[in-house]
Amino acid sequence: MNCLQRLLLPCCALFFFIQILGCNEPVREKTAAQDSTSTKKNDDWALIPFTKIDSVNPILQPGKGEFFCPLQKRKVLWEEKDVFNPAIVVRGDTLYMLYRAQDKIGKPDGTSRIGLAESTDGIHFIRNNEPVLFPDNDSEKKYEWQGGCEDPRIVEDEKGTYYMTYTAFEGKTARLLVATSNDLKKWTKHGPVFAKAYNGKYLDKWSKSGSIVSSYTPEGKIIATKINGKYWMYWGDQNIWVATSDDLINWTPVEMQAGEKAPIELKGISLTMPDLKIVVPTRSKKFDSDLVESGPPAMLTEKGIVLIFNSRNIVSIGDSSLPNGTYAASQVLIDKNDPTKIIERMDHFFMKPDKPYEMTGQVNNVCFLEGLARFKNKWFLYYGTADSKIAVANHE
Repeated sequence: MNCLQRLLLPCCALFFFIQILGCNEPVREKTAAQDSTSTKKNDDWALIPFTKIDSVNPILQPGKGEFFCPLQKRKVLWEEKDVFNPAIVVRGDTLYMLYRAQDKIGKPDGTSRIGLAESTDGIHFIRNNEPVLFPDNDSEKKYEWQGGCEDPRIVEDEKGTYYMTYTAFEGKTARLLVATSNDLKKWTKHGPVFAKAYNGKYLDKWSKSGSIVSSYTPEGKIIATKINGKYWMYWGDQNIWVATSDDLINWTPVEMQAGEKAPIELKGISLTMPDLKIVVPTRSKKFDSDLVESGPPAMLTEKGIVLIFNSRNIVSIGDSSLPNGTYAASQVLIDKNDPTKIIERMDHFFMKPDKPYEMTGQVNNVCFLEGLARFKNKWFLYYGTADSKIAVANHE
């Protein structure tokens, strides 16, 4: 997320989700995790409300783990500066968190690497001493060094192979990359997801935040699921675009058809990719006025695709009740038969920064949602706070 600020079901699970996201919307009182104005519309499809677990937050803070950096050829305290923006995987009785961690050495703001921690209750974590994905002397060094490997999101295929989308940053351009693993510890990098599309047209364009449409099973698995014979992925951090794939590794951004026009006036990085089809645009005079960015893997439900998204507010063009630059989160429902078409969109955020550790840090006023899991009969939502720590909220 802070890169941008530097530079500018399966069928067996359907009944389960009908109950979770069904017609009886829970009574919503205004809590620390939800503003009551989010009930303006009929949001019975949305996964709300979430309540921040204040008694334990933040659940992960910078650590003292040491790691021999193969590029600097010395030991570094790889997570001493900040930890944030985690992905979540459930395997049996254990919940695994793969999180972004920064040191104080790399440029421009510390090199980012992906760490691994595990928990049996979703709240208390034991972390590995060393990162599991990091810049190395490999084919992706030119994309990852020195900014690093950022903001993972993880799904699995039907055979149990894990696919991580992550952002590589070399100090100038963010690129969306993918890696695979069978055990969450040893990862094979496959490079930029758009490298082969349109003869490399989007290889050197700014790309981030790959949220692959998946079925969330009652057992906690997040399984990438095809729609109309293709895998689908929402991505981007200006507007939210979409891409398709046959293999979860090579992705093709969806472009507008001949004669089609963008739904809003393009700005920022959108101007460099004017042919792309915008699925979720920014909205003026709202909390998501400046940018929108994909959250956890998108959830395929009976009512449609539920996408949790992050957004940034600019007071002059957005919500005057929120501080300038505030990252708040909302949800959108997208047609499961046409993953480019919005059905419903919440009018307001359901989570905003209102705790000291969310309001002050590397980047102030940030709740950045990235990890969602069904674990021990509850929903757990993990998020970065002020680009500095990690917190959790839950939903019964």
